[in-house]
Amino acid sequence: MPQITRIVRIHNELLGTYGDRGNADVLAFRAKFHGITTEIIDVSYNDEMPTNGNIYLLGGAEDAAQVLSLEAISRDGNMEFALENGAVLLAVCAGFQIIGESFYANGVEQEGLGLINMRTVPGQKRYVGDIKVKESQVGIELTGFENHGGQTILGEGVQPLGKVITGNGNGDGKFDGAVLGNIFGTYLHGPLLARNPEFADLLLARATGRKFTQIHDPLGAEYAALRRKLT
Repeated sequence: MPQITRIVRIHNELLGTYGDRGNADVLAFRAKFHGITTEIIDVSYNDEMPTNGNIYLLGGAEDAAQVLSLEAISRDGNMEFALENGAVLLAVCAGFQIIGESFYANGVEQEGLGLINMRTVPGQKRYVGDIKVKESQVGIELTGFENHGGQTILGEGVQPLGKVITGNGNGDGKFDGAVLGNIFGTYLHGPLLARNPEFADLLLARATGRKFTQIHDPLGAEYAALRRKLT
């Protein structure tokens, strides 16, 4: 029986405002091309976080839901334990802010999970619109849609996901996201992996330790190329 790659979708009832739950579905779809068997595990606010996940997903939300999700994740160190043992994390928008040292919600500074040396402060405006990122850690241009009011400042030793061509990214108009080991953070909605399926392949490769050959997914490639052209 093939080994199962477990995709943990965290608090969709809280972090599902912008459709980021679709990232799990794209991972499962792309995995089939590579002969990988997957299981999507939905973890609600009241559930204990599993320690045996291979890919963990955090999405976007409004302030109140963001704080509730943080509280639930902080009940135990299960996600952190999994990451220390080789799991992969993709954190988008509110989820991205949660994994830093601190962020603001409802005007109050909140202590984050501290997985990445970064902090998020209130931005000078709300950053809304299409975004394109070049020279990304994925090796391709990434596109998405951003909608956030925070400015994220990266600390020493943390690399951005990529350079902003269009949009605001972390709030400075220069960079978006953060990467540290197998932890990836970004402000790109879309959902991100539907717009950039190659990113899904990277996460799967990191989670399984496998090297992938190029797959034949003409519709996915055409859709991603069109998004990059239009953004």
